[in-house]
Amino acid sequence: MATARAIAAAAAVLVAALLAPAARGVDRGEFPPGFLFGAATSAYQIEGAYLEDGKGLCNWDVFTHTHTGAIMDGRTGDVADDHYHRYMGDVEILQSLGVNAYRFSISWARILPRGRLGGVNAGGIAFYNRLIDALLQKGIQPFVTLNHFDMPHELDVRYVGWLGAGIRDEFEYYADVCFAAFGDRVRFWTTFNEPNLSTKFQYMLGVYPPRHCSPPFGSCNSGNSHREPYVAAHNIIMSHAAAVRNYKESYQAKQGGSIGIVTAMKWYEPLTNTTEDILAARRAQSFETEWFLDPIFFGDYPRAMREILQSNLPTFTAEEKKLLLQYKPDFIGLNHYTAIYAKDCIHSPCNLQTYEGNAFVLATGEKDGVKIGRDTALSGFYDVPEAIEPAIMFVNGRYKDTPVYITENGFSQWSDANREGLINDVARKNYLQGYVTCLSKAVRNGANVRGYFVWTLLDNFEWTFGYTVRFGLYHVDYDTQERTPRMSATWYQGFLTAGNTSLVTHEDEAQARRADA
Repeated sequence: MATARAIAAAAAVLVAALLAPAARGVDRGEFPPGFLFGAATSAYQIEGAYLEDGKGLCNWDVFTHTHTGAIMDGRTGDVADDHYHRYMGDVEILQSLGVNAYRFSISWARILPRGRLGGVNAGGIAFYNRLIDALLQKGIQPFVTLNHFDMPHELDVRYVGWLGAGIRDEFEYYADVCFAAFGDRVRFWTTFNEPNLSTKFQYMLGVYPPRHCSPPFGSCNSGNSHREPYVAAHNIIMSHAAAVRNYKESYQAKQGGSIGIVTAMKWYEPLTNTTEDILAARRAQSFETEWFLDPIFFGDYPRAMREILQSNLPTFTAEEKKLLLQYKPDFIGLNHYTAIYAKDCIHSPCNLQTYEGNAFVLATGEKDGVKIGRDTALSGFYDVPEAIEPAIMFVNGRYKDTPVYITENGFSQWSDANREGLINDVARKNYLQGYVTCLSKAVRNGANVRGYFVWTLLDNFEWTFGYTVRFGLYHVDYDTQERTPRMSATWYQGFLTAGNTSLVTHEDEAQARRADA
């Protein structure tokens, strides 16, 4: 009888293992009808054609040409993936993958080369009309971002990027031009991509244009790292609100679309179970996610930010609060890549010259000598798929179940890896499979999440990393512009078109080890 019970117990364990999503692979059928699966890109990173068809210079055009040493490999986005000329082929790639949505951004300088005072560029309107129409002909929904780090250079000079309040009117006008030109076919709009990340890189750490910072965060020619990131953020939040108001009042009813904003979101775990580290993880999340979303949904910044920053954090006027509370977004986009440990730096000394330093938090990927997840090329980005569910649930809970889209999720490799390792990207395939599997679990557990986009479709210009880092489902030879599907692209295509995936095999793991070596 004991033997029978043991056999029965072993059988139950085996059945549970076979039924577990991580063991049997994930099936697209586990996601609800209408769930969006896509890939994401941004204009400056892929388009090239930086002076063609009436486009004006953008801040990144000038920055990459004039700031020696700012880009790791010294290169620019002048050509990038030449998507401007090759977009039809790239749309065919999207169709072959089986995606039903494509997230891309519009180049502000291609639409309004000099801002609202210089006139609308017909060449830019024509390009995005061609792209949108090509996508729809293939059954792919455009998911459009209005601002993904780039702006016309003239506005960058006039307003010092997002520091001058006049930039609000500029953005509202730009958004209106786009709604009027493309909104009859675009059903998904986002105002900004990762402003919580970009403002820190622009005005606190000083590594993005206009490159403002001050000690201890960095050494720039000008700037105030203690105040300027929050002034810029305030102007972005109010620019977002103005665009949302305009869309909802003038376009939404007749066009039938929705509008949201995209924020970067790490998931922070306390390094230890001490009260200090638990509060540090919570504080880091306030300075990361709630910094922008709390004002947009509640009309004010989180209390933790106000307590630490005090007068350096701007105050919303009664009129601004009314605008924010009256015109809330329809959804939230989360760019989620990783989880990381948070260590308190209020009660113990730390290096605060970091991304989380303004929250008096030190982020670390190791606890007792064990990493939180598998390494990727980028420091601080680990493969922690199980973190995607608490991240979504946190946002659902805090913002009254507003729908969430995972607008970016992806895996980085260094470009100098051998070609076999770059193409047979087992680690990226495993990363994506793990995150999609955990996303399916979140859906089953009631998460209000409605889409998932891989970053990125193509290897591209990765900002200050230039072309030294690759995220693409497709490998790009920048000399020939040849696109080659990776193992991860084959996996994603199989998941999207066949509805299931196979287990990671021992040979897969062996290839991954060889690629890492």
